[in-house]
Amino acid sequence: MKTFEPKLIPTLKSYSGKQLVSDIIAGIIVAIIALPLSIALAIASGVSPEKGLYTAIVAGFVIAALGGSRVNISGPTAAFATIVAGIVAEFGISGLTIATIMAGILLVILGLLRCGSLIKYIPCTITTGFTSGIAVTILIGQIKDFLGLTFGPGVAPIETTEKVEAIVHSFGTLNWQALVVGCISLAILIILPKIKYVNKIPPSLIAVIVGIVIVKFTPLTCNTIGDLYTITRTPPMPSLPAFELSTVTKLFSSAVTIAVLAAIESLLSCVVSDGMIGDKHNSNTELIAQGVGNIFSGIFGGIPATGAIARTAANVKNGGRSPIAGMVHAVFLFLILILLMPYAAWIPMPVIAAILFMVAYNMSEWRTFVHLCKTAPLADILVLVLTFVLTVVFDLVVAIAAGIAVSALLFMKRMSDVTEIETKEEDEKVTYLVTGPMFFAASDKMNFVLPAAAKTVTFDLSGVPTMDATAAKNVCALAAKAKKQDAKLTFVGVQSQPEKVLRKNGFTDDAFVK
Repeated sequence: MKTFEPKLIPTLKSYSGKQLVSDIIAGIIVAIIALPLSIALAIASGVSPEKGLYTAIVAGFVIAALGGSRVNISGPTAAFATIVAGIVAEFGISGLTIATIMAGILLVILGLLRCGSLIKYIPCTITTGFTSGIAVTILIGQIKDFLGLTFGPGVAPIETTEKVEAIVHSFGTLNWQALVVGCISLAILIILPKIKYVNKIPPSLIAVIVGIVIVKFTPLTCNTIGDLYTITRTPPMPSLPAFELSTVTKLFSSAVTIAVLAAIESLLSCVVSDGMIGDKHNSNTELIAQGVGNIFSGIFGGIPATGAIARTAANVKNGGRSPIAGMVHAVFLFLILILLMPYAAWIPMPVIAAILFMVAYNMSEWRTFVHLCKTAPLADILVLVLTFVLTVVFDLVVAIAAGIAVSALLFMKRMSDVTEIETKEEDEKVTYLVTGPMFFAASDKMNFVLPAAAKTVTFDLSGVPTMDATAAKNVCALAAKAKKQDAKLTFVGVQSQPEKVLRKNGFTDDAFVK
């Protein structure tokens, strides 16, 4: 498989007019679904509504054209909302642009280094933990608008714990009219997908229309997007902030987090879509495309983007089978931006909150979370809960780093527990029967003691799949003792990796018994 081979190229070789029609229809439907989501996710990320559309348009088109999947749809997703909001609060829009471009560069590098398969090394306990944690942070972040609360002067909480505190202190300002609008919108989002025939219409679009009608033509009033943001239908234009070394250094960890999240979510989306259409994506090409897409998104005023599983599934279900559908989705959103964007000012904020409540619920993976808590070993549950709590209380950088570190330590502990060494002494012959990996975490079991009378020393390594430098050092130390007392040392049943390590440490053919 080539490192970079966009799916668009082989797809066009056998493309037909019939498929073009299907792709156009699918692209338009996905664009209608993406419209309210892109606006809502931009607001949740602390940026103006049109930046969500900029992301879906620019990154969505570039990634579809260059990507390693035939049907993956990319754009803003809920996974980035919390970290993007934090960057904007501390560094402003210019800082977000720098972080997005840096993340794109990192993704391109990952793809060129053929790191697409590394996603399999991230445990599901970590991905489930931080995904559920992100869902909780999104939900908490939207309570203010859903209830129509008014925070006190100077209160602009960023951290989730600060938002909870602000919500509690301002609960007396609850606007029942906003709550009614929010509940009606939430009911539409929940009930509409269950009604036959009507469920073909995107429920978020219906919720937006109903919400606008309620606020425009009934006595119920609440904040709208236009009350809080200046709406523009200006098309995305290229612009670059000043790159200062100090800012780049401060934003590097955030850029790494964005890149990791983009890689995980986009490749998971590709895996899901592969199963739906019977295809196989090119993971390295997809990473490169995601990187280029994020670079362009940053340059054109967007926010981080990645593959969106729900939008990708909608694309497949509506007949999309080539990257053309993703490109059409971006073009159609561009037309909406130019022609209809000013009307987004009418959308009530409780409707946006209700949409994001559903986004949070759908991405929470609570069923998987509960299943893991019931069935997984205690160590895995620890990683799951730790990652979840750290995501909510601190941020993704801390959560992912801690989750991976604890997972690695627990894995090493499990592997060291598997390693067993049995010593058999018979007259002048000593045999060490080793089972399991020989590595540093099991070094306490590799303190080989050589009897003074031993003249023959045998290592039975038939049960050893791997050996590291620490184990080789201990074996070499025993070999040195054996040489001093003129004892012969041999290895039997050695597998390929341990044999390579031993040969590099000076053991020759006569030491190995086949």
